[in-house]
Amino acid sequence: MATSRIKGLYAITPDLEETASLHARVEAALLGGASIVQYRNKTASSLLRQVQAVDLLSLCRSHKVPLIINDDADLCMEIDADGLHVGLNDFSTDELARLKAALGEQKILGVSCYNRFELAQQAAVQGADYVAFGSCFDSGTKPSAVRAPLDLLTQAREALDIPAVAIGGITTNNAPQAIGAGAAAIAVINALFSADDITGTARQFSKLFNE
Repeated sequence: MATSRIKGLYAITPDLEETASLHARVEAALLGGASIVQYRNKTASSLLRQVQAVDLLSLCRSHKVPLIINDDADLCMEIDADGLHVGLNDFSTDELARLKAALGEQKILGVSCYNRFELAQQAAVQGADYVAFGSCFDSGTKPSAVRAPLDLLTQAREALDIPAVAIGGITTNNAPQAIGAGAAAIAVINALFSADDITGTARQFSKLFNE
């Protein structure tokens, strides 16, 4: 079941031009226990995105970890990635349902719901496999992002049948707050990939789910 794969450390890739560097950093995160990887590169050309996504898909498959593609359904389906993540602001609920149908039941569909629980309810009805709330804390990646109160994670845990992911400004210090509030997974970019020891940091994040 697609929803059962959404748990633990959810690593979101940084914008990197060099595929070899990206590969090495993601591999380090996987060795530390990252259980999901999202490929996200807002600055790359379409050709580079394809090259990097194919490379990461092979890497993730070797670690038996799903690769989610950010905001590019065509790329997701072209390379047969494990799932797609979109922002609900970009889709009507009917469009979201059609997107899930196009992807198929085996693919994971994740939806950003920002700080709005009603969007999460709509996404769940239309076939989303998980919802994401954020920014849960001050975010270096998106400093102007709206803040999402942690009780949204609690609401989702109690009212929805799909997992909720916390994103935005998450560190090893504040991650326990998000997990305690109900996050099935924590999505991390900077605190993971800017670390001197990516594997060790990934291990720290992963251990939080066993405490």
